[in-house]
Amino acid sequence: MKEYKILTQKDRFFAGKFDPEKLESAINSYATEGWEVKAATTANIPSFTGAREEMIIVLERDKK
Repeated sequence: MKEYKILTQKDRFFAGKFDPEKLESAINSYATEGWEVKAATTANIPSFTGAREEMIIVLERDKK
């Protein structure tokens, strides 16, 4: 059986500010726990000031 984790720009690793280096660090940190990147995409999120795009990464590992 598998389990999944969703990583977004709002994840604790980014402390409210997205940075590609922090993304790399987050993915590497999760990898030490057995997580693998299975998909990466962006989602168009509507808001009052117009739409914004948010990064979404799907991680997968064997359930412990």
